[in-house]
Amino acid sequence: MMTDDAALRRGTNQPRMGDFNQSVVLEAIRRAPQGLSRVELAEGTGLSAQAVTNITRRLLEQGLVVEAGRTIRGPGKPRTMLRLDPTRQLAIGVHLDPAVMTFVLLDLAGEVIAQAAERTPTGTPRRIIDAIVRAIEELIVRSGVDRTLIVGVGVASPGPLDVAGGTVIDPPKLAGWHRVPLRDAISAATGLPLLLEKDTTAAAVAELWRGSDQDVPSFLFVYLGTGIGVGLVRRHEIVRGSSGNAGEVGHIIVDPDGPLCGCGLRGCLGVVCTPQALVERAEHAGVLEDTRLGSDPESVDARFDELCRRAAAGDAAAQRLLDRNAEQLSVAISALTNMLDIDRVVFGGPYWSRLAETYLRVVPQRLQEQSATRAIRRLPVAGTVAGDDVAAIGAACAVLDAVHSPHTSSLYLSSPEA
Repeated sequence: MMTDDAALRRGTNQPRMGDFNQSVVLEAIRRAPQGLSRVELAEGTGLSAQAVTNITRRLLEQGLVVEAGRTIRGPGKPRTMLRLDPTRQLAIGVHLDPAVMTFVLLDLAGEVIAQAAERTPTGTPRRIIDAIVRAIEELIVRSGVDRTLIVGVGVASPGPLDVAGGTVIDPPKLAGWHRVPLRDAISAATGLPLLLEKDTTAAAVAELWRGSDQDVPSFLFVYLGTGIGVGLVRRHEIVRGSSGNAGEVGHIIVDPDGPLCGCGLRGCLGVVCTPQALVERAEHAGVLEDTRLGSDPESVDARFDELCRRAAAGDAAAQRLLDRNAEQLSVAISALTNMLDIDRVVFGGPYWSRLAETYLRVVPQRLQEQSATRAIRRLPVAGTVAGDDVAAIGAACAVLDAVHSPHTSSLYLSSPEA
């Protein structure tokens, strides 16, 4: 019997659902590295034995699945096991952060084949785009893979985005990025299809694809980068919002007596809990020497790193600042978890590894104290399994997800004649 039944999507035996059902079967096989038999696939997906036979025949013909020997599971004759061939399709993921650009090459199983990172250049959008294109080409060459196996490039970018137009629109931390046609520029230069995704959403996609707890249908991904945002998964599907810009939480008030925000209010998350806000607070309190360094992403990253190192080395004042930051962020997270009634909170992003010890010590208890459902459950809190490169990995996973994963929205009728 299958051990992951609770995590599998169910197929449908109604007509004209072939593409969806094939995605359901392929996802089931992908999530079972040890392989699944056709009998187990029928049991787990709810599809008829004939439907599973037809679908697996197509997957074998396409080379996405291979027969991996025979095994005995329970009564009856030995069953032929089917496993994913992850080398048949690849995707590239790019994370454009104001401080650093990250690049990964993933196989169909979501495993990293090659990766690279470099500082985000200063200057015009054109200069940054050229650097992204160059890095993509270098990654392909260095990995030695067949370029024809690459199904696309995913780019995770700060928002807001015009997803339909493939355009980045005035992100707060990327100066001069006013309606930059990022998708078309990179696609034209590389000759590869490109998917533009919000960085926080991409991070949630990575956790959805690679997370260890696949039985959890809904979770909030708290993304800690140059800015702070969230990604949301409901019933194993990403929630992108009407315009693709869900997850903007920077104006949730977490400290009514805090600093003035550009929106005119005080104590918004975006001016209280970001790395830049922490560095400025540390300098003001004398925890860090005020060296009058700039507020550019590279300088902030270096000063933030120093603050975290001091806390880890036992500097009580530095640790109090990090603890206070975790408490304030918990105010925003608890508001979201209470409203959404999700099953889990996951942290990740470029700054997560430096904050993990503090956050995992402080945040769970604060969420429990502020939880509307504390009488009946405790909300799990964990760090991402994808590491600091979670947004780049998620961008590549989003490409594979768009090609193969089952989405109930694909079953909606677009017109009365559909």
